[in-house]
Amino acid sequence: MSFEIRGPILLPAERADVVFETADGVSLVGELAVPRDRPPVTTLVTLHPLPTAGGNMDSHIIRKTSARLPAQASLAVLRFNTRGTASPRGTSGGAFDGGAGEQFDVAAAVEFVRERGLPRPWLVGWSFGTELALKYGRDHDVEGVILLSPPLHRATDHDLAGWRGDEREMIVVVPEHDDFLRPAEARERFAAVPHARLIAVDGGRHLWVGESQTRRIMTEIVAAVNPTALPLSTDWER
Repeated sequence: MSFEIRGPILLPAERADVVFETADGVSLVGELAVPRDRPPVTTLVTLHPLPTAGGNMDSHIIRKTSARLPAQASLAVLRFNTRGTASPRGTSGGAFDGGAGEQFDVAAAVEFVRERGLPRPWLVGWSFGTELALKYGRDHDVEGVILLSPPLHRATDHDLAGWRGDEREMIVVVPEHDDFLRPAEARERFAAVPHARLIAVDGGRHLWVGESQTRRIMTEIVAAVNPTALPLSTDWER
């Protein structure tokens, strides 16, 4: 028996609620999902959209990455609430700090992955999460960064220039109709990082609403971190 993979479907994985501490003493709540019947080949450390605009670890692209990709692409996925952020999983300690104190949250998440012995971590940021990846990702032992709908509000040209010459991969996925940064401007801003690969998505919007846009994002993530898992099936056999 098979069913279509869409919406909030939850594919098989080993899932566990986790809590980890930052260097400045804040407790962060999250979930780790790993493949059920094989070791992961890569690990995604996901960074959610802006908490003050409703973003959290359950924002739909973050949640669906965790719900689908352990089974579909043999990925481990860590999702968590940054400081002061609440979701059904719980509320992380501390208070939203506009992207400054959140540097400790990024560091704690990467350290958690290292302590668990999970392989080949990538940072996957969406909107506000891309700002954190750009500002702080260079400080950590990650394979690369995947930036979904980067607004480039808090991440400055100086932050971008810091990635020049860095050998780690940078994948930038920009929707055609983004509310903050559209492909033409994105090409100008990311020219500071010559090796960045910018993917413009025709018809895309900042929030990636709809199954076709969700599938496009899942495909771009997997193409970067485990392309042998492509194409992703649209159906699942029970």
